[in-house]
Amino acid sequence: MAFLWLLSCCAFLGTAFGCGVPTIHPVLSGLSRIVNGEDAVPGSWPWQVSLQDSTGFHFCGGSLISEDWVVTAAHCGVRTTHRVVAGEFDQGSDAEDIQVLKIAKVFKNPKFNIFTINNDITLLKLATPARFSQTVSAVCLPNENDDFPAGTLCATTGWGLTKHTRRLWWPPGLPEGRGLDPGGHRVLGQQHLLHVQSWCVRPCHRAHPLGTADPGSQLSPQPYPAVRPC
Repeated sequence: MAFLWLLSCCAFLGTAFGCGVPTIHPVLSGLSRIVNGEDAVPGSWPWQVSLQDSTGFHFCGGSLISEDWVVTAAHCGVRTTHRVVAGEFDQGSDAEDIQVLKIAKVFKNPKFNIFTINNDITLLKLATPARFSQTVSAVCLPNENDDFPAGTLCATTGWGLTKHTRRLWWPPGLPEGRGLDPGGHRVLGQQHLLHVQSWCVRPCHRAHPLGTADPGSQLSPQPYPAVRPC
């Protein structure tokens, strides 16, 4: 109950200070998939953050829901020794105006089940607020009255693989061994919402769900920018 109260407070803060309206508008082709996504317009998904360990290794995505709070997946196992990086597009570039933010507290849903991955959600309280800008702002959380029926067009974002050490399943017809482009923040795809369980889409095809490649990133119904962490 306390966790739900905390989440509702975060939703209120996001709504009170404005959310879900990027200064730089994204471009969605309508043809991309979670596997074989397309490059995002830099800065067009300003709520997307990278969760990294102390060496700078990216292990999960997350979403800013206010200046002080990030939502991600519980199975990411985030600790206060990890860090949140906001405003990043190309993880291979040193020229970007990123914000490296420390984590003060981690609130994992007490009902999270590692075996079923139900209730897979964690809130991160930042030690210092994120500075909102053209490339850093909050996404909206859905409220109890929002309805996302089956067939709703959704988009999700994250970073593609930069090495061939991990392989994703590719749909028939794509050349075997073809990898995602290095570095850049990608729109991993638009999928029609088929079934939601534990805030995560489970698509009815063989391509791995979002959590396989970049867990914790958001699923945003389009054009309504409300987040569901995966």
